[in-house]
Amino acid sequence: MSSPAPLQTFARPLPLTRPCSNWAGWGQWLALITMTLDHLARYVAPEAWQVSWLGSSVGRIAFPLFAGMVAWHACFNTRDPLRYARRILVIGLVAQLPYMLMPRSSDALIINICFTLSLGLVGGVWLSKLGQRLRQKRARIWRLGAEVTAAVIVWWLAGSLTEYGHLGLLLIPSYMVAMQHLHGSDMSRSRITIAALSCVPVLIISGLMNTSLMAKSFTLGTCAVVLLLTAGLHRHIPTVVIPMPRRLWLSWYPGHFAAIALWLFIISRM
Repeated sequence: MSSPAPLQTFARPLPLTRPCSNWAGWGQWLALITMTLDHLARYVAPEAWQVSWLGSSVGRIAFPLFAGMVAWHACFNTRDPLRYARRILVIGLVAQLPYMLMPRSSDALIINICFTLSLGLVGGVWLSKLGQRLRQKRARIWRLGAEVTAAVIVWWLAGSLTEYGHLGLLLIPSYMVAMQHLHGSDMSRSRITIAALSCVPVLIISGLMNTSLMAKSFTLGTCAVVLLLTAGLHRHIPTVVIPMPRRLWLSWYPGHFAAIALWLFIISRM
């Protein structure tokens, strides 16, 4: 889920003033730690330990943080967000088998979070290009209707298969819209109003994603912090003390599921 090197296959100019991405270095550690704690509490820890509260608290930080970092890199750090989406998809394909070995209350097929992030990024890219065409008045009505219809159908079908469902697929596109309006030097009243309104879908989606008040609070709070970082807080974040090793970042998601699956297999044989 790291940002790929720029390519020319998706020619899109980067912002003239690119924001500082120091916060993403801290975000990588926080996302991996909170995700791992959530999965250990859910799949490994015995019920007698009573640590299920981890999944409803710090465990709800990981997904909105991953989504925020993906949207950030897509908006500010790569010229080829579609290639970025493909790389996330590859991680998801590698992780799917160990992910399917996790204990579940239902036999329904669910594909892991990397598919949610990858499809969400593709949706965000499509939405951004659609907005550009509308502003340039290059979108024909019939083609616009066909694209929107197809996008809604894909979103509806994919939402029943992906982790975090329909709302999860909408988080990255809404992040990207908000980030494009929050970042910039024009602080006119109209721009501030538009930027504030662009944050509303992110906050609504994050507030609807969970059922318990605690889980809602952690998810909503994480999204709010990401938006504040985009609005200017990013300038005050120092460089991470210990950068995340790239191989660890790319391998941890499938690797930790494989380790959990192996542990569950061993204790089932004891």
